[in-house]
Amino acid sequence: MRALRHLNKYFLKYKYRLIIGLVITIIARVFATIVPTLVGDSVDVVEQYINKDITDIAEVKSGLILNILLIAGALLISALFTFLMRQTFIVVSRFIEFDLKNEVFQHYEKLSLNFYKKNRTGDLMNRISEDVSRVRMYVGPAIMYSVNTITLFVVVIGYMISIAPELTLYTVTPLPILSVSIYKLSVAIHKRSTIVQEFLSKLTTFTQESFSGISVIKAYGLESPTQKNFIELSDKSKDKNLDLAKVQALFFPLMVLLIGFSNILVIYIGGKQFIDGTIQDLGVIVEFIIFVNMLTWPVATVGWVSSIVQQAEASQVRINEFLSQEPEITNTVTQKTPITGNINFDNVSFTYDDTNITALKNISFEVKNGETIGIIGKTGSGKSTILDLIGRLYDVSSGEIRIDGVPLKDLNLTNLRESIGYVPQDAFLFSDSIQNNIKFGNENATDDQVYEAAKNAVVHKNIIGFSKGYDTVLGERGITLSGGQKQRVSIARAILKNPPVLLFDDCLSAVDTETEEEILNNLHKISKNKTTFIVSHRVSTAKNANKIIVLEDGKIIQQGSHNQLISTKGYYKDLYLKQLSEKEI
Repeated sequence: MRALRHLNKYFLKYKYRLIIGLVITIIARVFATIVPTLVGDSVDVVEQYINKDITDIAEVKSGLILNILLIAGALLISALFTFLMRQTFIVVSRFIEFDLKNEVFQHYEKLSLNFYKKNRTGDLMNRISEDVSRVRMYVGPAIMYSVNTITLFVVVIGYMISIAPELTLYTVTPLPILSVSIYKLSVAIHKRSTIVQEFLSKLTTFTQESFSGISVIKAYGLESPTQKNFIELSDKSKDKNLDLAKVQALFFPLMVLLIGFSNILVIYIGGKQFIDGTIQDLGVIVEFIIFVNMLTWPVATVGWVSSIVQQAEASQVRINEFLSQEPEITNTVTQKTPITGNINFDNVSFTYDDTNITALKNISFEVKNGETIGIIGKTGSGKSTILDLIGRLYDVSSGEIRIDGVPLKDLNLTNLRESIGYVPQDAFLFSDSIQNNIKFGNENATDDQVYEAAKNAVVHKNIIGFSKGYDTVLGERGITLSGGQKQRVSIARAILKNPPVLLFDDCLSAVDTETEEEILNNLHKISKNKTTFIVSHRVSTAKNANKIIVLEDGKIIQQGSHNQLISTKGYYKDLYLKQLSEKEI
């Protein structure tokens, strides 16, 4: 249970609720144990009447009626407090589940991009949903039944010893055997539970990727092979679940066998002691039979609780595995650091950890506030990496990036990212309305401001053409829109945020040249007092920039204005002439 120690802070947080639950449990069990005693008294009354110790039938009837009323009252009070017990412990378990899910999600948000490159989405989802749900079973039902069982054992066994010590000893004889059996089974359950959770993560990942890539699967006609792979993975998962179920299935037969054996001992030993005169009242034997059967479910829950704890421990190990990972990018500055937008790269180099590819090699350039810089280059030349480094999605391997003369690491990370409007190459939209997607960077924006941003991104006419206009809810990843529409909605989002720094990462690739020209003209007006980076494969996109840098294999091979570069032999001029001829054709 070492991994489950992580939950101790939540037990402390809700300690008063748990203490109240403990008190309620004790009250519920005390009233429950009154019932066998009253039944035993009723049997004694009948026995006394049979033995002629009591001759008045009216006295017998009144005694039995009183006991029946007391039994009914005790049962009602026990039932009420049992209900309150469940409400207390189960509600606490839901609170802890809520807190743990939030803790995991917040930690996911803090982790760096490298973490997401190394781990699959399905596995992340499984740990925050299925694994946390299994842990909830430990902090709720498992603890509730454990407290209930311990309380019942203390009260019942204590009472049984007080009235018939020898018979009690024989009655509880099977329990040590039960404990050892539970321990052995729990070890096996723990191993199998870990394997089951791992396969569930694989299944979740496969399903999530299949649904996300359904258009590709359909386009290539790969439904049958995909289904075949899913069935194979499902079969393996099923086999692992069956292995776990086979071990778990041993619990209850074992409980029934040992409790049944206890009943036989009570009847046999108790009967002998009654005949011998060691036990004076027949009601004692009846009480013990009821007590033994009353202990049946609590004893059975020992096995069930052990199973829950083992599964929860296996799940908490998986959760802790991610919670223990420290984010590579951390905020080292607490005070606010306002940003105007003067950006300087000084001999910056960067190598990706996961691929060991050096994307940038000794890059140096400067962009002043209000200037626009264009970045041109082949695929894989390091264009997008420059934008990622500005937003501190990664830290440089060597060299230094300064904004307003301050090294990037000495800036408040929250302020830095709040100061950036970023439009990625692969536009990502959420499964929400178009309006809320545009307002993602500025949730307090008015409708008029949203419409204005959409007009500047030349997507307003498209949006109002939809039946629900700006209230149109998009499919997953914005699948409802075309590629060009998604890019323009993303541009509108960045414009609406109105930050001092704008980063456009080849975000006009799916837009026709006329629309591109209109968007660029609008951006030119909007970005007059902003530092703007435009990454593109097209010369037409970057030609109006104050400065253009050309990258090749992570190095700057050319830089200057558009007019300077087209008058100089090199990559930029060749690309310009090629694209110009293509446009004419």
